[in-house]
Amino acid sequence: MRASNAKFLIWILCALCLSSSLLSEFTPDDNFLIDCGSSSNNTVGDRLFLSDNNPNGKSLSSTSKVSTSSELDMFSSLFQTAKVFETTFLYNFKIKKQGRHWIRLYFYPFVSGNFSLSLAKFSVSAQNITLLKEFQIKSGSIIKEYSLNLTSSNLVLTFTPIVNSFAFINALEVVSVPDELIPLTVTGVEKVQNSLGNRALETVARVNMGNQTVLPDNDTLSRLWVADGPFLMHNDQVVVGKFVSNLTKVNMTGGLEIKAPRLVYGTATRLGADADTFVNVNVSWSFDVDPGYEYLIRYHFCDIIDLSLGSMIFNVYVNSWKVDHLDLGNVTSNIPGTPHVLDTIASPMDSSKFKISVGPTNFHEFSTAILNGVEIMKISDSRRSLDEPSFGLDSKKGSNVKVGLIAGLVAGLVVLAILATLVIVLSRRRRRSALVRHLKEEENLGVNGRECNYTVGSVAFLNSKFGYRYSLAAIQEATDNFSESLAIGVGGFGKVYKGMLRDNTEVAVKRGTSKSMQGLAEFQTEIEMLSQFRHRHLVSLIGYCDEQNEMIIIYEYMEKGTLKDHLYGSELPSLSWKQRLDICVGSARGLHYLHTGSTKAIIHRDVKTANILLDQNYMAKVADFGLSKIGPEFDKTHVSTAVKGSFGYLDPEYLTTQQLTEKSDVYSFGVVMFEVLCGRPVIDPSLPREKVNLIEWVMRRKDKDQLEAIVDARIIEQIKLESLKKYVETAEKCLAECGMDRPTMGNVLWNLECALQLQGDEKSRHGKESSSQADLSNHWEASVSTTQFSTGSAVDIASMSMSKVFAQMVRDDMR
Repeated sequence: MRASNAKFLIWILCALCLSSSLLSEFTPDDNFLIDCGSSSNNTVGDRLFLSDNNPNGKSLSSTSKVSTSSELDMFSSLFQTAKVFETTFLYNFKIKKQGRHWIRLYFYPFVSGNFSLSLAKFSVSAQNITLLKEFQIKSGSIIKEYSLNLTSSNLVLTFTPIVNSFAFINALEVVSVPDELIPLTVTGVEKVQNSLGNRALETVARVNMGNQTVLPDNDTLSRLWVADGPFLMHNDQVVVGKFVSNLTKVNMTGGLEIKAPRLVYGTATRLGADADTFVNVNVSWSFDVDPGYEYLIRYHFCDIIDLSLGSMIFNVYVNSWKVDHLDLGNVTSNIPGTPHVLDTIASPMDSSKFKISVGPTNFHEFSTAILNGVEIMKISDSRRSLDEPSFGLDSKKGSNVKVGLIAGLVAGLVVLAILATLVIVLSRRRRRSALVRHLKEEENLGVNGRECNYTVGSVAFLNSKFGYRYSLAAIQEATDNFSESLAIGVGGFGKVYKGMLRDNTEVAVKRGTSKSMQGLAEFQTEIEMLSQFRHRHLVSLIGYCDEQNEMIIIYEYMEKGTLKDHLYGSELPSLSWKQRLDICVGSARGLHYLHTGSTKAIIHRDVKTANILLDQNYMAKVADFGLSKIGPEFDKTHVSTAVKGSFGYLDPEYLTTQQLTEKSDVYSFGVVMFEVLCGRPVIDPSLPREKVNLIEWVMRRKDKDQLEAIVDARIIEQIKLESLKKYVETAEKCLAECGMDRPTMGNVLWNLECALQLQGDEKSRHGKESSSQADLSNHWEASVSTTQFSTGSAVDIASMSMSKVFAQMVRDDMR
């Protein structure tokens, strides 16, 4: 008995030593800890905060005892002093190692004499990323934690007071963290890969299940993990969650203390009231979040329960989405106590809550569920912001007092205002009725019994939940009053200008040319479509403006312009074959998300190279959703609608039947693929008659002696034959006459990624292989499918006169 006790004590000591070594294994290259406003250094736990030796600003000390929450008691000394700034102030840090860093900001609005920090209102930014916008804290203490990927040797934290106010900070940290802490890409709940490489994160929640707080001293990255008790949702019928602890069972390997400390994995909240009870409900936690952002959600699991019955197979949820069907034993190689981390990206959509749940599956009657910890991190948006108020709502606070005062002083004006309002309402009702009648006639489908959500002259999106409404003055300032020198494009809707917002965000501003009924319908459609989704391969909506009869949409700026401009018709450098493949893959991902990312498919209806934009890294994003349509109901196969799109890209089946499906986008994308391969326009009336239509020309040119004329001469030496074969096969399948015979965008994406893998890193086909022109020709003949393209189809222009070609193109532009 004594011998067994001695072995147990030795095992415990070894575990403690291992824990200690893991906790100390990471030493940050950058470790700036500043007690702002303090004249002396301050030790907090095992960390030393240096005094703020900057002579600028005012240094204040609290004249009363600091009151903090129990979790923040250890930081109380940091909240006793503060640095105050009445003008814009910069903290400048010299960074030794680029990469991910914590930025932690400490705030406590104490009173010092006649000075109250609760009156401060200010903004904070770093690396041109808005961390806090018009921030004000009335009471209590708070630590704001951010994770930024620093890419230079200098970090500037900017504190900017609003007019007639000031800024303050009690303490701050800038600390480097391990590169593996935040992955470069994460698969979201929509099963779409999201890039986090250059995105800033804000910690919204970091919770340790098992209802135990883990202090920064017990975390190798000095993180605070709060207890999950306050977040746990209760069920009236049964005690769903049970707190458990078993530190001795945790098997920390591979430096996993970077993701979370041993104390997190050694405690958990499990499903069921006791070890032998299994209930068919979920255990859930509720967290407050800001709508309109994406969030990185990190789940921490560790099997620390000794089960006499059952298994660790369960479902993981966020809100109504199932993140994973998790077999904890399988993912940890059935090694007891091994931690497992699950990352996903989700958006709360219209809600301001995240409901995190784990629960049993229908297939494992005696399974239980467990969660050890969870982290929720807000992801910066396309405006490089983590905290941006809605435009047009800035002055809402205090408006009741002003309105009451004005009403008391000039009561007589109220009557006049009411009369004027009645006149405007009646006028708008007449115009709105005309608009609804027009839309019914245009689509021949009515408005489905819904009230039209916009009015001529002042677009009022009554039920929308999308981005921000900008003033016309702000847009004029951003575009130098729509200077022609900033014009970067023109389309059927109007001109596009490059602009610069006040926060130095580069934007593209699309300005409608008229208030035609069709233009207004496209204006609303594009904004409503863009507001429903956000994806790395879809151009993001930043805002809109509908003042003074304007129709203006503001997008993220795409530095490299359109794919079309890089293929032909400009002096831009030619794209390599590898770049073209990457662009096709990205575009396919964007379209696949449109078709599958929501309950009903979104059909783009105008897929073409002019609507595929490239950012500074040549990453492709699909743009221009003015013609988009919501897909058919679940019991329908298509949407019946008037034919719209661009000549040369139109699906012949849609053109003849007026029945629109997702496969219409697939056809247009097949045209894009051949346009990318051949490097020439889809319709070129300047060419000889047999070459005018690209698709017909390509399908006729399968002979050996004419193959060189089909593939863009600038890339033919770069293409690996296996990659070309897969690419051409995919494009031809997209162009099948019958929509049922075409692949889905998911299948297209898979095949394009396969073509990309087959291409590999080879730069020159002829330089590394003995393939001749005959090899390429034989490949072409072998890869051509049995799909036939009738020269008498609706898209045939070979038999049309040039006047008809141009007339059709003009009609298309008018659409």
